[in-house]
Amino acid sequence: MSAPIVISGPAAWNRIVYLEHLPEPVPHMQFALDDYETVGGTSAGKALGLAGLGRPVLLHTLIGDDVEGRRVQGALEASGVELASLTAARTESHLNLMTHAGERVSLYLSAPADPGTPPSTELTNAMTDAPAIVLDLSERSRGLIGAARASGRPIWTDIHDYDGSAEFHRPFIDAADWIFMNADRIGPDPRPFMEECVRGGASVVVCTLGAHGAIAVSRAAAAADADSDSDAGGDAGGDADAGRMSLTEVAAEATRVLDTNGAGDAFMAGVLDAHLGGAALADALRAGARHAATVLTTRHLHPVLDGVLAVG
Repeated sequence: MSAPIVISGPAAWNRIVYLEHLPEPVPHMQFALDDYETVGGTSAGKALGLAGLGRPVLLHTLIGDDVEGRRVQGALEASGVELASLTAARTESHLNLMTHAGERVSLYLSAPADPGTPPSTELTNAMTDAPAIVLDLSERSRGLIGAARASGRPIWTDIHDYDGSAEFHRPFIDAADWIFMNADRIGPDPRPFMEECVRGGASVVVCTLGAHGAIAVSRAAAAADADSDSDAGGDAGGDADAGRMSLTEVAAEATRVLDTNGAGDAFMAGVLDAHLGGAALADALRAGARHAATVLTTRHLHPVLDGVLAVG
């Protein structure tokens, strides 16, 4: 059996509330369209996706000794995710206000503090053996960047709706070989920032565009692995500092959309799984799009939770 992919970052217990529209900032009353509880957290989503694709996963996360923590741990372990958790005062918990158009406001009900302890010998060894290390945004992951870099293993990170200036994200950007993001706050055209990241040392930067699919900017070495087919977008340009770059595009998969929670995490999991399987960049992006589509059909982070969290 191959060594597990190591993922560090949040796992949470969330209440999801669907509304006809997000609340306006004035006193008023609204009726919920639906509400339920489920596993949340960007790292939990990636771990569930990779485990569902048959990849062994070790998730390093903070979980409290409370009801919510036991729910999270039980659901993840029942889904095939191995945990290397640290005990926190409280399990992370959110109230997510959602609309069926995909709009979301996340209210943090609790956020566990990083104890600041160095990685255990077991975690350090796991990182050294891992085919890839995923460092999601969190104080705990930020403290593991040095150990991850020392392992010599490729580092993947997800900076989500980065606005191009927030300082917390910078160490992750500087350390990562593969960077994933969305275009919600980066401006009308994410490509200049993506190219800047490649010039800074990243091999591939991927930006998801929701229903419009995704784009990737890569170095020439990575681009050589990508399809040159016209439908893959192979749009190349030059850069004096980083050499030739390539732009690769992929369309979103058409599917029925029930819930958008976790689609970006599933996309990254699909790309990582395909990349480790030897797929070219364009093919890996298509695999990510297909995997993301499976998550859009469930109200949980992954379809496996439909059974694991079934009531009665």
